[in-house]
Amino acid sequence: MMTIAAVSRPTRAAWVGEVRSTLALSWPLILTNLAQTGMTATDVLMLGRLGPEAVAASALGANLYFFFLIFGIGVMSATAPLVATERGRNRFAVREVRRTVRQGFWAALCICVPCWAVLWNGEAVLLRLGQEPRLAAQAGAYLHMLQWSMAPFLLYLVLRSFMAAMERPAWAMLGVFLGLAANALFNWLLIFGNWGAPRLGLTGSGLATLSATILMFAVLAGVVSLDRRFRRYRLFGRAWRADWPRFRTFWRVGLPIGATLIFEVSIFNGAVFLMGIIGPTSLAAHAVAIQIASLTFMIPLGIGQAATVRVGRAYGAKEREAATLAGWTAFGLGVGAMVLTATAMLAAPRALIGVFLDASAPGNAPVVETAVLFLAFAALFQVADGAQAVGQGMLRGLHDTRMPMIYAAIGYWGVGLPLGAVLAFPLGFGGAGIWSGLATGLAIVAGLMLARWMRRDRLGLTAELR
Repeated sequence: MMTIAAVSRPTRAAWVGEVRSTLALSWPLILTNLAQTGMTATDVLMLGRLGPEAVAASALGANLYFFFLIFGIGVMSATAPLVATERGRNRFAVREVRRTVRQGFWAALCICVPCWAVLWNGEAVLLRLGQEPRLAAQAGAYLHMLQWSMAPFLLYLVLRSFMAAMERPAWAMLGVFLGLAANALFNWLLIFGNWGAPRLGLTGSGLATLSATILMFAVLAGVVSLDRRFRRYRLFGRAWRADWPRFRTFWRVGLPIGATLIFEVSIFNGAVFLMGIIGPTSLAAHAVAIQIASLTFMIPLGIGQAATVRVGRAYGAKEREAATLAGWTAFGLGVGAMVLTATAMLAAPRALIGVFLDASAPGNAPVVETAVLFLAFAALFQVADGAQAVGQGMLRGLHDTRMPMIYAAIGYWGVGLPLGAVLAFPLGFGGAGIWSGLATGLAIVAGLMLARWMRRDRLGLTAELR
């Protein structure tokens, strides 16, 4: 087996070229991620005008929804490394790429049905988790509309991952920006009853998200059917035909990714529920702070997605040096970006919070002060969050998804959330204790991901590469 030392060092020109290629692929993915998160941020922004209670109820409903949605997002993420690897083996591959995308559609529908059954009973679930009955009832009504957006969104993600693997992510960016605009417009109409529309409040926000996600999928479906570079794959032709070998391969790669994201996101969902036990002020402040942290996280997430494609292409082509170069380039870009976002959180927290809440309103003062504290903790874990996001993307390019899943379970649920709960309640640190646990869990996972990438040759992850 070839060791790292046996691989020639990349030239300066190679580094520069890889930086350019990674950035060219990353920036549309980053903007797409920001726009997707911007849809949720738009919901919080609009609902914030109804008051902290509406923000708190939407946070409960949205976090329960995203607990299930994030699993689907993870499974759909298998599309990118599988397609990228096939294109690395043969850049003109058509049938193998089509097989992967079609089974992504199948997997999306398989995920939706059981999730819909649970989310329809969201109010009962939230009550069992100890949330206030009034907030749980409002969140349940919100979920009755929001849950149906899961199917078009997962189907959109399959096409988005296909486009990313084809290194043509701009169309997906266009689709999500159209969705963002539609979501903002429908929120404005349906939450407040503007222009003669019914005033639906939280339910209107859920309907707005459903309409926007249908539009996003329709845009990409039209593009892959009409664009000459995509239509030759005939992605929707005979999509009902079973392909059990590729279906199993899709789940073998995607299931651990979905579980990894469940472990990661559920620690934040768990934090929301713990904040709800502390009180509405902490819950509303957490909703605002986590929205800001989620927006900044989209940067390393996009770079990590680009790393999956770049490493996956090299993996398919069996080029060891190219895989190494792609991985380390993405890692440096992702961590560097998070240093900058952490600085912004520490330097101007009130300005960031003011985007979501009226910081000058006396009634919002307790929420704003608590959110400032939470943002300070968010700044502390920015680098670790970026490192683990890009590290996962690098390993996914090698189709290495099982051990990262185990690392996520250890870091988030073995250490992070239990530590946060102990600090918050028995030791009396409240919300600050919960955020301390989040930061610790992220740091542990980031370290484990990086260590595995550095030992990839000894672990046999690159045994097939030249």
